[in-house]
Amino acid sequence: MDGFIQFQVVHNHELQYSIWPCDREVPPGWLAEGYSGTKDACLSHIAMIWKDIRPQSLIG
Repeated sequence: MDGFIQFQVVHNHELQYSIWPCDREVPPGWLAEGYSGTKDACLSHIAMIWKDIRPQSLIG
């Protein structure tokens, strides 16, 4: 049933990514990344762009 729910890709200040339903307000501390679609499409998008899952503050 997730194929009918639209999600958006969001990230926090540490450039950690997640997905969030489009019909809900993005939680505090998170920003919309600009990509939306099905759950699978959003997770695939994250897999392509998020190569290092460490918080930004730990990447040197």
